[in-house]
Formats: sequence, structure tokens, C-alpha cells
Amino acid sequence: MKKSIAIGDSCPCFCLPNQDGNIINLADYLGKSNIVLFFYPKDDTPGCTKEACTFRDEGERFVGLNCKVFGISSDPVQKHQQFAARYSLNYDILSDQQQNVRKLFGVPKNLFGLIPGRVTYIIDVQGTVQGIFNSLTNPVGHVREAIDCLERLSGATR
Repeated sequence: MKKSIAIGDSCPCFCLPNQDGNIINLADYLGKSNIVLFFYPKDDTPGCTKEACTFRDEGERFVGLNCKVFGISSDPVQKHQQFAARYSLNYDILSDQQQNVRKLFGVPKNLFGLIPGRVTYIIDVQGTVQGIFNSLTNPVGHVREAIDCLERLSGATR
């Protein structure tokens, strides 16, 4: 198995369709803004919905920290479209149906290998991974950790 992406690594580039079927090329954002990539198990489950809605609710804070947020799961585009519309998500949800990007980052599976992991990566403007938060059971913690990391990078305080 490929090793996981670690703090200090360069963020690998990839292309995936968003909830509208448009191809998002991560390279288009590197060098322009900070990036948060949050991998989550599945649309419309309690923890994933809470995480997605918390990222939505903190949207202005991420904009203020010059950060583009992307959610990634293996659900198909149509399911993402319904999920994003149902909860008025204000960022792109990317469909990684073949789990190639999940494998590229080395996101582990949890619970005896049955559930895709919940891992968030915070990437600076230069494309370097500056923070990683891995917790299946603390979905809101992913948002808090991302904001804390981005604030440290910018020198801002809450």
C-alpha cells in the first residue's frame, strides 16, 4: 500500500467531477489560495451531514482565510448534487467513485476496513500539506482543526 500523505508533503494534483458534473482540477487552485480537502465516508449519514453543514456554516471564515474547501467521497455525482442542494452547501463536493484520490492520499479505512476514513488535509498557498486531522467519530473537529491551522498559517487569532 502507498504511504499516506504527511505534513510537509506537496499536495498531489488530481481532477474529479463536482456535484454539477464539472471537472475540478486542483492545480487550478494551488498557488492562489489555501485549500482544505475533507474526505468523508458517505452523503446523508449523520456524521457526514454534520461535518458538511459545519463547513458550510463556517464558509465566510474560510473565505476570510483565503481558503477553498472541497469535500470528497465516493458517492456519485447525482447523489452529491442532491446532498449539496438539500443542505445548501456552499463549496464543491467531489465524486471519487473509483477511490483513486482517496488512495493517492493514502486515506485509511476504519472500523475493520469497512468504512472509508474521515480525514481532512489543510494545504497552504504553496501547495504544502500543513495539517492533517483524522477522526471518524469527531466530524465537527475537522472544521475546528482546519480553521485553527489556517489561522496559525495566517497569523490570525480567533
